[in-house]
Amino acid sequence: MRILATGGAGFVGSATVRRLLKGGHEVFVYDNLSTGHADSVPGELLCRADLDDSERLVDFLRSKQIETVMHFAGSIAVGESVEDPRSYYRNNVINSQILLESMLEADVGRILFSSTAAVYAATDGLLTEDSAKDPDSPYAFSKWAIEKMIADFSRAYGLGYGVLRYFNACGGSEEGRFGEDHHPETHLIPLVLKVPLGQREFIGIFGNDYPTPDGTCIRDYIHVDDLAEAHLLAAEAITPGRGSVYNIGTGTGNSVLEVIETAQDVVGEKIATEILPRRAGDAARLVAGSEKLRSELGWQPRYKNLREIIASAWQWHQANPNGYEK
Repeated sequence: MRILATGGAGFVGSATVRRLLKGGHEVFVYDNLSTGHADSVPGELLCRADLDDSERLVDFLRSKQIETVMHFAGSIAVGESVEDPRSYYRNNVINSQILLESMLEADVGRILFSSTAAVYAATDGLLTEDSAKDPDSPYAFSKWAIEKMIADFSRAYGLGYGVLRYFNACGGSEEGRFGEDHHPETHLIPLVLKVPLGQREFIGIFGNDYPTPDGTCIRDYIHVDDLAEAHLLAAEAITPGRGSVYNIGTGTGNSVLEVIETAQDVVGEKIATEILPRRAGDAARLVAGSEKLRSELGWQPRYKNLREIIASAWQWHQANPNGYEK
């Protein structure tokens, strides 16, 4: 299959590109590198470009004879979206519409979209694909809007699609060469690990009064390579004119404090913390039920527990304390 990965130089995108190449697919990366890293993907596969340049995008889709688009590109920080919703709706929703229209013009009939568990309403039980939705930040709502837009394009124009609702992607590649590097960094595990690296004095905990056992938010942490495997399986299963939605998670939730305690065990030292006010848009608990993905596509995560995930991240951050910067 000839695949275009928009935002394919990002954390999840680049891991998926590596897995697709290993699986024998022909892959091209379309990324403006505003948040992605050129060193995370083979240079000969990278086209540095913006999604809102529709003429160039259509030409690229046609010239490379793309069959499937994997759409990773987009802004991802909950807090930032609350402060600057305008840029999130433009970068996420409007640029996704441009992508879909460009696909129609170039006769590309299949798309796999990277969505988020943030579209769900918080619940004490496992979230399934049919659980109640309550996207309560501009980031979450933009992802929900794109999901609906893709489904509408499928009904009207015969587009085949898959939607993958991520929980918390994390970890580093097995050999320690690739890992998580955002600027600014907003994800918990890399922020925690910056403390033992001497790059932060403490890790801030945004609220300790949530209705959870230890008062801190609970999330489902999944290794990025397990996410990449799910993308491969989901892309291969897309059929014209039909769509599927899958959660990707482990089914196990860990609180912020549990992440910090596990990281302390991995690095072998105490990690300083500070309690801060709650952050707008954060749900108390988001844990995935991924039975549909397992039963329909045969997906199984290789990384079974939080310690393995954090250990792989620590291997990357120790070897690359400044990320992809030389």
